[in-house]
Amino acid sequence: MNSRAMVLEAFNEPLRMRERKLSDPLEGWVLVKMLAAGVCGSDVHMWKGEDPRTPLPLVLGHEGVGEIVSIGGERRDVSGKRLSSGDRIAWNRGRVCGRCHFCVELKKPFLCENRRVYGINIPLETPPHLNGCYAEYIMLHPETDVFTVGGDIDPAVLVPASCSGATAAHAYDYIENDLSGRTVVVQGPGPLGAFAVAFARERNAQNIVVIGGSQGRLDICSSLGATRILNRRESSVAERNDAVLSLTDGYGADYVIEAAGANGAVVEGVRLLAKGGSYISTGFSQPAGTEKLDFFSDIVSRNITIQGVWVSATPHVKSALDLVMKHPLDFAQLVTHRFPLEAADEALAVMNDKSAVKAVLEF
Repeated sequence: MNSRAMVLEAFNEPLRMRERKLSDPLEGWVLVKMLAAGVCGSDVHMWKGEDPRTPLPLVLGHEGVGEIVSIGGERRDVSGKRLSSGDRIAWNRGRVCGRCHFCVELKKPFLCENRRVYGINIPLETPPHLNGCYAEYIMLHPETDVFTVGGDIDPAVLVPASCSGATAAHAYDYIENDLSGRTVVVQGPGPLGAFAVAFARERNAQNIVVIGGSQGRLDICSSLGATRILNRRESSVAERNDAVLSLTDGYGADYVIEAAGANGAVVEGVRLLAKGGSYISTGFSQPAGTEKLDFFSDIVSRNITIQGVWVSATPHVKSALDLVMKHPLDFAQLVTHRFPLEAADEALAVMNDKSAVKAVLEF
């Protein structure tokens, strides 16, 4: 039996439909029939050749939900449940070595020097070849952390949890558990920003302000818990600053979460903070240029913390999946476009022009 896959063979060119023969999984491997694959903004950057991690040829797709076909021996999910054929699962998109300085000594596996990520840095020619989610089947490595998910939730709704949701959950490692009385500003109303809003709501933030340029995306953020939306196409930087100051008795935000990945966002966001506040950057998954700050007046004299957030670890994926399963109807709004596998180029196009909040390939 063969599996069809949409393969990136050249940057800025249409993906190519290719077939690969399926083999029985070796010891510890899991053969999975894909049910839904998320089309991420990062996929667009890789298609354009903007992500330096991208090898060619590559089966794109790092967000997936699927059904187990067969297992090489015995495997268990992260909770210890034994996996079986027919189980519906999600998985951590990255696997780490567990042996390097970052994994062992620092306990920060998201910084693993040997981290391998489905659909991002495992080329097509690496056995067993089905290494990305834009395919009818994927073969999961024995070191992949797997989550059993309920069959009563649309798998398309779950896929963003493994990337945007997990990265947002990682950001909240640097934020208080109880945000009562606190103000959180989120820059960027895409899937990453939407998850940041939902986590702020779960932690009881008093004010959740979202800045973005798409009214439709801003409206979704409102339904996920935003208490104030500021359309950057209809307001100036000064007006947005005044709006945040008016909500906070003139002090500014306690936390600003950057989820835009856009040049200029950092300067505005840092200046929205109160003294002692924290700026948490999650959106720059690829180079986007430099930001110019005066470290005395913008950072040091105000005792500001700047925290970068790079990808995520298994507990973050678990937190995001739990959040989606708690509020599935809320997160269903993110999935605005659905395509069959052979229309993956169309899915990339609607993510590129931002007409989609989240596009998903369905099988």
